[in-house]
Amino acid sequence: MTSADVVYDKIHFRHDPKWSGRLGAVEGGRGLLCVACVIEMIESEDVASARKSHALSGVSGMLKSSPGALRELLQQDHRVSLHFTVSLLGMLQTTENPVTLEKVEQVLVQLLLELQSELSFHFVFDEVNKQLRDQLSLKRFLATFRFLGSLLNAAPHVANRLVTEHVPLLNNLCSALLCADETLKTSVVNVWLQMLGAPGASAAQSLPSAVRDRLCVLLLQTLASADSLQLIRICVGLLLQLVQLGEAVSVLMNCPGSQIVCDENQDVLANNSQILSQNQEQQPPDNCPLPLVLKKLLLSGDETLQVTSSKCIASVLVHSPAQYSGPFIKANVPGFLFDCLACTSNEMLLWSVYSCLVLLTEDPLFFSQCHSVYGIDSLVRSLKEALTLTRLEVPKQGLLLLTEILERQPPSVHLFPSGPGFVAVSEALVAGVSSSCLLVATQAASAASAFFRLNHQSRPVQYRELEGLIEAITNRFSELTLASSSSHRRSSRRSNPCSPSSRSEAFLLRALVSIQAACRLAEECASDPVLKENTFTAPHKQSDTQDSLDALCRCLLRCCDSVWIPTVIRTCECSPNAQMLQPFYSILSSQFSLLPSLMPVFADKLASSGFYGLAVEHKGLLCADNRNPGLNACCCGFLQKLSVCLLSQSEPPPAPHQRDVAEVETLLLHNLPSLCCRLSDWPSLLCDHQGPRATQCCVLIILHLALQRGDRLLPDQAVFSSVMWLLQSVQEEQGGCGLPRSVLRSALYLLAVTQENSPGLDGARLNCIIKSLSSCQSFPSLYFHHPALLHFICRYPELAERFGPLVLELWLSNKDATKPSVVADIQEKGEIKGTHADESQDQEPDSETTALLTLMEKYPAVTLTLLDMMHTGDSPLAERALGVLEVFLRGRRDCKKDLCAGLRPALLQALQRLNVDDTGHGAHVSNVAGRLQSTNTETLLPALNYLYCCLTVSPPHCTDRAVSMLLSNSGLMDQLQTILSSSSSSAPSLSPPASPPSALLCCCHLLLSSLVTLQRVHSAQVHKSIGWSLDTAVQRLLLQKRNTDKLLLVSYLRFLQVLLDADLVSAVVRLSTGPGLVGSRPLEVEDGALFPLGSRGARCLSAALSGLLLQKHEFLLRASVNCLGALLGFLQRRSPTAARLVSSQPWSRFLLVCLLGSAESCLLHPAILRLIAHLVQDSGVAALQESDLLRVMEAVERRGLKELSQEAAQALRLLLTQIQTSVLLPTEEHRHRARTLVEALGPQTSDQSCSPDLSNHILRAGDVSVCLSDFSLLQD
Repeated sequence: MTSADVVYDKIHFRHDPKWSGRLGAVEGGRGLLCVACVIEMIESEDVASARKSHALSGVSGMLKSSPGALRELLQQDHRVSLHFTVSLLGMLQTTENPVTLEKVEQVLVQLLLELQSELSFHFVFDEVNKQLRDQLSLKRFLATFRFLGSLLNAAPHVANRLVTEHVPLLNNLCSALLCADETLKTSVVNVWLQMLGAPGASAAQSLPSAVRDRLCVLLLQTLASADSLQLIRICVGLLLQLVQLGEAVSVLMNCPGSQIVCDENQDVLANNSQILSQNQEQQPPDNCPLPLVLKKLLLSGDETLQVTSSKCIASVLVHSPAQYSGPFIKANVPGFLFDCLACTSNEMLLWSVYSCLVLLTEDPLFFSQCHSVYGIDSLVRSLKEALTLTRLEVPKQGLLLLTEILERQPPSVHLFPSGPGFVAVSEALVAGVSSSCLLVATQAASAASAFFRLNHQSRPVQYRELEGLIEAITNRFSELTLASSSSHRRSSRRSNPCSPSSRSEAFLLRALVSIQAACRLAEECASDPVLKENTFTAPHKQSDTQDSLDALCRCLLRCCDSVWIPTVIRTCECSPNAQMLQPFYSILSSQFSLLPSLMPVFADKLASSGFYGLAVEHKGLLCADNRNPGLNACCCGFLQKLSVCLLSQSEPPPAPHQRDVAEVETLLLHNLPSLCCRLSDWPSLLCDHQGPRATQCCVLIILHLALQRGDRLLPDQAVFSSVMWLLQSVQEEQGGCGLPRSVLRSALYLLAVTQENSPGLDGARLNCIIKSLSSCQSFPSLYFHHPALLHFICRYPELAERFGPLVLELWLSNKDATKPSVVADIQEKGEIKGTHADESQDQEPDSETTALLTLMEKYPAVTLTLLDMMHTGDSPLAERALGVLEVFLRGRRDCKKDLCAGLRPALLQALQRLNVDDTGHGAHVSNVAGRLQSTNTETLLPALNYLYCCLTVSPPHCTDRAVSMLLSNSGLMDQLQTILSSSSSSAPSLSPPASPPSALLCCCHLLLSSLVTLQRVHSAQVHKSIGWSLDTAVQRLLLQKRNTDKLLLVSYLRFLQVLLDADLVSAVVRLSTGPGLVGSRPLEVEDGALFPLGSRGARCLSAALSGLLLQKHEFLLRASVNCLGALLGFLQRRSPTAARLVSSQPWSRFLLVCLLGSAESCLLHPAILRLIAHLVQDSGVAALQESDLLRVMEAVERRGLKELSQEAAQALRLLLTQIQTSVLLPTEEHRHRARTLVEALGPQTSDQSCSPDLSNHILRAGDVSVCLSDFSLLQD
């Protein structure tokens, strides 16, 4: 026998060999194990304890090294397995040697896990229960309880079976807690802990209610009388498990204190749950020992116990804070929790205490007993410590507690009666807002919103601290990761709340709410003289302007203008957020009351930046149908204050003007809330005869004020027609105007400013306007100083006759007298100083005079009105009228120095519509085009377009000189090269603005096409050629056609067609190629023959043309067919084999199938017929089939030859002529049909009838004029 064997030699010979086996790892030597020997040894009293321990060690080792082997031995007879288990359980009672006892526990657990039998577990639980039931004393059960704890720890899945199927054992385990031995109690509590703490909590949920209630009371009893630290800790752990159950919490919190102190040998709760329930109903909730027990643990000084105790408190309160907070508060637990905060930096303890206190703050008793006042200093000190810790959930929870205290603190009880306490909280919040964790900063911002309440401000108010906190919140805006507009458009699904953008938006929302609270605080302080002046400020600080309400208000305005507005607008650009916009508009409204002196500039900036349209759109989008009333109110408040501020800056006299402002303020106050429609709905609202009149007036005022600052909320024509509809509707209803003076003034402004882009007025509408303006008793109160009013009144004789002189008088009266006058000084005696007269001739007229001079040139009757003013007006008015007339007569106009620069584009637009046969215009235009900047599209586009049209439409005897003149103009050629080079370099690496416009590139290609063609015809001399990348052009047609303007594609195809007709050789153009077309060098024979296009380039170009043919765009279809014909002709001349290969490619067949399957009108299109003819000529049967041609002939016969256009008839005749001799029509019948059609087409396709003169036909396509002759279908 070796040392690894587990056998007993004296008795082993008697045992059946089937109970023996070689177990253990092979490399370590397989030992012999005899189960019978092991059982006899552990049952024999004659065997020494050391030998038993050695045998059990061997069994344990073999169980570890040979899983499953012992199970195979024991499965031979189930009775042996049970006997072995009973023997081991018996040793737990009889063995005194601690080492052997430990081995017994270990082997027993390993054995049960090895057997993997539910029956074995049930057997063990029954045996343990039987032992507990039969024994009078529990002193020898320590090892048994330890074993149960180890078993449940190793096999947690059996916990649920234990609590559901072995209730007697549970009752015995409860009774075991009455034992006086704390070591024994510790092992019993450990059993319960392992049982209820099993994963999934199913065992705890399945615990019988009677057992659970009994366990709760006994646990409280054990915990209250425990002296051992180990017992206390394990009891608190079990308590933490129990308080997760609502029913257990109810028992624990309602357990009377009299039941806790009981005799150690008395089980007062055995089968007595009914008595317990009665006691719970009779006992008041304040008489609860659990808060006292947990408070005792808080006082222990042991941080582990304090953490667990805090968790227990929080777990209890979570179930029902309103029900369970009272006993804890009355037991002064909050005070002890605050004490824990003051003397610890343990992260887990801080978090647990914060969580408890957060739940306790939900009970008003917490504040009525002043726990918040006494504990705020401890909280602030712990917060500053927590913000330096690595676990960021701790300061977040602490800031949440601070937020709850600040929000729930009764206003009558001040938290910060003096400055130092307030400053400490402010510093903590600044540190929180500046935290690297955005979640912490968000919670700090929430706390700040409560901190900005008036009842939390110390006396004197610490304005400097408030300003510092606002700046700290604002500084975080630049670090936010907010979603861009493009990402909003790309994804419509709900964003991940843990993403950086979502967290940034959450912070932004809380920050805006806190800033809104700060603005509200500033308004409250401004309304209280004591707080505004800060009466109780120390004498040495009273002169500190930085610590004042004014400094705080300026800080708010500065941050609002530079940070808050841009950030919110960018965030809500594509996805407006009602929660975010509500505080935002409230903040904007507050600025008007905080710093009234600075509001005119601020209001102008807001209105000119589009805030009218922004607020109106947000109202219409988010507030319609009574949604988001809070946002609606904030938007209305903002619009009202903005409008009143802007109206206050207007020009009318003070007295009536102030009444108008008050009238508008009242109108907006009562009617803006109902204006909840989008801007696009405003025209229909204004034109609704039954619409709310007051709301329509609000719309007019907003349109007026926005347009006055350059913000056009609606198109001019829509505004003009809508205002006219409203005026007519009012007059039809009331017979007069019926509109308030301020609203009528807005209507007049809108009509005047939008008249230029609107249709003229007829007699009825003019009469309506005259009646409306006449209804106002004081026309000057309707006047506004704008040139548009002059033009509107003087445009129509009816208005000019009635109101023209008055408007001119008001215009001259409003002229700024301080500006230098261009008129000579008129002395009191009527003499004119010569020196002043000389100086006046060197001065430029002011803007008011310039406006009148423009008006006089456009409407001569204005001159007569001014002359009449000189004779009939008072002296100052006559003087101003005289000055204007003098400037007009002297011809001193404020014109641009380079008038030609302004007239040149219009002149060129006119020239390009003329069919000129003179090269003089072309020479001048080409010189101008050569000197322009390539970015001057406004002038360059009509110039190049004019040159192209001239070359195309000019008669042959003029084109010789024209092409020579243009080719010799090096400036023009350089200009064309610059534009083409910019186009080549900008795709796709540069941004779109870096690339020339499509229309300009189109003109360049068309002009070059004409130059190349005419240079070949006339053999003109070329002084400077232009470089052009053939590789880039083919790649654009093949890969970028979807992103390229169709007219630009047409120009590319026209240019390629001309070059292919010239065999890609021209003195005008230097073609460059690349490996993408011709392959790598040295070139193959076929690539050399087709250079610079190459065989690969030919296939690519053919494929690109096939794709363009399918788009069925008229110009594109014609250009593609012509280019394809030119390509096939080029290939036939250079390499006939390549021509056949290209035309017989599979895509040619696919293209035909697609086109032939189209509608009959598409099938008989001349370009499609010409394409089929090309394929018949170059590929024959490879691309076409007999059925294809029959389909064409059938379509022609159905349509009728007379219905065909001349081009279609000629293309059809060419096609039928080609196929008569081909094998595509094998039968005589089909060939006869073809001959019949050709004969019928004879008169229709004669040279005279089928050759329409397109040389002078020019079509305007967008910004480009195109000559149709360039796109006629070429005939072979």
